[in-house]
Amino acid sequence: MQLWSRIALSAAISGLVASSAYAADDYPTQPIRVIVPFAPGGSTDIVARIVVQEMSKIIGKSMVIENKAGAGGAIGAAEAARAKPDGYTLSIATVSTMAVNPACRPDDLTYDPVKDFAPVSNFVNTPNVVEVHPSFPASNFKEFVAELKKNPKEYSYASPGVCSIAHLMGEAFKQQLGVEISHVPYKGAGPALTDVVGGQVKVMFDNLPSSMANIQGGKLKPIVLAWPERIKELPDLPTYAQEGYPDLNNGVFYGLLAPTGTPKEIIDKLNKTATEALAAPNVVAALQKQGAIPDPGSPEHFAEEIKKQYDIAKAIVKNGNLQMKRN
Repeated sequence: MQLWSRIALSAAISGLVASSAYAADDYPTQPIRVIVPFAPGGSTDIVARIVVQEMSKIIGKSMVIENKAGAGGAIGAAEAARAKPDGYTLSIATVSTMAVNPACRPDDLTYDPVKDFAPVSNFVNTPNVVEVHPSFPASNFKEFVAELKKNPKEYSYASPGVCSIAHLMGEAFKQQLGVEISHVPYKGAGPALTDVVGGQVKVMFDNLPSSMANIQGGKLKPIVLAWPERIKELPDLPTYAQEGYPDLNNGVFYGLLAPTGTPKEIIDKLNKTATEALAAPNVVAALQKQGAIPDPGSPEHFAEEIKKQYDIAKAIVKNGNLQMKRN
């Protein structure tokens, strides 16, 4: 069965074999652990903390973020996959863990993104951004591309890790623009951003929430946005489509997963809680400030989004004949 078909099937039947002893009315009776598979300070962490804090208030028990970074999100995802399916260990799904890792190293994962997880709900969709250190000799997209072509292999770009979405963004950029730029993987967006802000690495492909504060503070210079349209927070920043590269105009998702086997009643209660949290005005405002757009929905809806991003990632890997190994 193809990957996306199994994703949809997993979303539809997850938890049906679990014991009815786990009644939704009794859940939760203790704090809930939420694994974020990246370091603090990155987009995944920022989005998760905003939404999970509100979910805690609604569901009536603490939901505690635990960062487990490394290998493009694979280390945290693997730990989440091994968790007991009782609703007390959840995890944040990203394009890296659910689409990029399966596409770029399907035989090198210690978890199965379909068999081991039950989608609960998407949280948000966010733009991606290409940004540079202020010292980089370019102020717009055309100047940026011209500089890279003028000085092939002189520049490097930082990412949260091998097989992270930012790594794939960089590879897609290289394929589309025909430029040479080296990849420098880190253990999360936070550490990568620190070095780009410090000038040790000049370029970064990133999800917008983790970079927004540095962009607005003048510590990073945005070059182009991967999103269907310009955003009000950065009205002068053009999209890839406006620069003539619509195939690069893809955002990303951040959502909630439970281990496969988690009772459907618990999945449904968590889905309802997430939907309510994402409608709270304070949450909407906090997310939009980061450039993130709330997009809750059913587990099946989230499975469809995972499938879409997997297709994109698989095409980039195939087109570039990428051979990626865990860092």
